[in-house]
Amino acid sequence: MRAASALRRLAAGGRGDVVLAVLAAMGQVGGTALAARHQASARPLDVFGYLLLAAGPAALIARRRWPVAVLIAAFAATLGYELLGYPGGPIWIALIIAFGTALITGHRVAAYVSLLAGYVGFLWLTALANGQPAPSAWVAVGLAAWLLFLLAASELIRNRRAFARASRQRVIEEQRSQYEAAQRQASEERLGIARDLHDVVAHSLSLINVQAGVALELMERRPEQVRKALTAIKHASRDALVDVQSVLDSLRRPGEEAPRAPAPGLRDIEDLVRRAEATGLVVDARVTEAPLALPRSVDAAGYRIVQEALTNVVRHADATSVSVRIGEEDGDLVIEVEDDGAGRPGVSGGGGSGIRGMTERATALGGQLTTGRRPGRGFGVRARLPLVPR
Repeated sequence: MRAASALRRLAAGGRGDVVLAVLAAMGQVGGTALAARHQASARPLDVFGYLLLAAGPAALIARRRWPVAVLIAAFAATLGYELLGYPGGPIWIALIIAFGTALITGHRVAAYVSLLAGYVGFLWLTALANGQPAPSAWVAVGLAAWLLFLLAASELIRNRRAFARASRQRVIEEQRSQYEAAQRQASEERLGIARDLHDVVAHSLSLINVQAGVALELMERRPEQVRKALTAIKHASRDALVDVQSVLDSLRRPGEEAPRAPAPGLRDIEDLVRRAEATGLVVDARVTEAPLALPRSVDAAGYRIVQEALTNVVRHADATSVSVRIGEEDGDLVIEVEDDGAGRPGVSGGGGSGIRGMTERATALGGQLTTGRRPGRGFGVRARLPLVPR
């Protein structure tokens, strides 16, 4: 059972190694047996000779798992075969494969040592053991040239494989970097979409909710006010549809039809004021010393900050009046929104997604946003947006 399990582990490197071992055995054993018929002076092949011929190819099955051990086994079997004076032939097949495997897999010291030991052992030691004369200079030079060629070919294959591995690793790293960059970009886009949808939908739905409540309260006592509330609901819902369509248009891919409606900016503050006043608020809006041409990002962020601040006042502040101040200060666009409401406990303290979205917009431009209760009564929002990117 253990022997079968060991054989399965040896063959785990792939069926190719088994096929290679079989082919090497056929060439080495069969070729040498054929060559031995014409070598009457050599020692006849016996069972031990065939075992030495087959030992090297058999070891190739484990060449990927233990390349150095396979090289030693093939070297010992081949050298033993030569020292015993058996007939010559293609007895080097397994040794060449084992040498190349060891060198290519990074075991260069073992490969170089086997090369030097083989040059000395197969050239002079076998001649001495078999009582043959020392090899001539031409034979020594020829064997050295052959071994150098074998070494150069193995090194070339090793370098090409190392280069291929490095190239694959670079491709993997580039793909990983591109994937991470795409993930970051997608996260940023999702965050931007979430902010835009929150600003658009929350503002308009808050106005609709307030006006619907007013209509229900005054339906029987003051019917004339219901028409005004319903008109405000109609306008708010229409504006919400336009804003949502603008956000959806901005998600179009390059080459698709451009958005028809321009992105809202501080030039549209009057629309925000009109919507807030439709809920019964008294809005005092002042724009002082603001530059005529704002950067698009600052213009859009400023509009959304004012929109969200007014939405919070309508929804949470229980205020009767609110002031909006927009102006330039030390190279920055400063926006202040202050109300006189008592606020609802735990709601207007700054923990909602609206204030978080305003803070993210200001921070993304290198600015800052501060919120908090005012002395005495009310809540204030102050945003500072740099007109020059930082």
